[in-house]
Amino acid sequence: MENHLTLYQSVITDIKSIISSGQEAAYNASSKAMLLTYWNIGKRIVEQEQGGSERAEYGRGLIAALAENLTKEFGKNYSKRNLHYYIKFYQFFPDEQIVNACVHNLNWTHIRSLLRVSDENARYWYMKEAVDEGWSSRTLDRNISTQYYYRLLQSPKKEAVIEEMKQKTAKYQKNQFELIKSPVIAEFLGFKNEDTYLEGDLESAILSHIRDFLMELGRGFAFVARQQHIVTETADYYLDLVFYNIELKCYVLIDLKMGRITHQDVGQIDMYVRMYDDLKRSQGDNPTIGILLCSETDADIARYSVLHDNNRLFMSKYLTYLPTKEQLKAEIERQKNIFSMQHPALQEDE
Repeated sequence: MENHLTLYQSVITDIKSIISSGQEAAYNASSKAMLLTYWNIGKRIVEQEQGGSERAEYGRGLIAALAENLTKEFGKNYSKRNLHYYIKFYQFFPDEQIVNACVHNLNWTHIRSLLRVSDENARYWYMKEAVDEGWSSRTLDRNISTQYYYRLLQSPKKEAVIEEMKQKTAKYQKNQFELIKSPVIAEFLGFKNEDTYLEGDLESAILSHIRDFLMELGRGFAFVARQQHIVTETADYYLDLVFYNIELKCYVLIDLKMGRITHQDVGQIDMYVRMYDDLKRSQGDNPTIGILLCSETDADIARYSVLHDNNRLFMSKYLTYLPTKEQLKAEIERQKNIFSMQHPALQEDE
């Protein structure tokens, strides 16, 4: 086998290079088309608002009508929130030549980060550096968050600031095609946000099992989405499983962690529940419930974290193997004790 590899090494190397070049071309073509599409959408809306009416009601009505029509045909990328981003994209970068020059090396996540920068000089500087230095979107986001532009501008020792930045962002530069698997690209190209995009085999199997189990249970659970994409003004989030319970009249979010529960996990599910209430819950819906699934629960977190005495947040353990009868009995008792630590009031009522 080793002799074969040596004999064919030059061909293997060339084929790998062809594949990498093809991946890069596909990524760049998709990303460029997506950015120019969003910029032109923003431009067209702004032109229509300027030429149609100066009343704020006109603009709101136009966005609502566009969002309703476009999302039906093209998907969630054209929600009201996203349309406002496209408008801002055009307003912040109205020069088409600059946009055309930059879209070859930037993606939508880059642009979303740049839209957070209110200082025009800083914004264009960040854009130029991201293009010239090949910053990943995570590197750009970190540099904006740490005021890199202003620190570099004021520092008498610029080389030290630059070197520190490179060291701290080195890990973000490894994956040059980080969005090639992202639902952002997939949704733009017209594909559904399917299970395989973000889940490993085990994680995918667990989530599929939980989804099917709840659907078969039939107690009012209606499946809403898997890996539901939630966009805020600062970031993108993906919720593992979302259900609506007809009897409880509320959404139920399930977040899976492939390890022992941590306080960061608890903070995340708490944030997801609050975010869902703010962005998705409709009038008449009860407050959203969050369930955190993990491979190992923790008594201290049940007793001392925000999970304690919160009737909207729950943690639960999953098993990847079939336990013996004795093991299952012991585990049930342990989880009951942890549940009573988390929800002492409910335990007293029972």
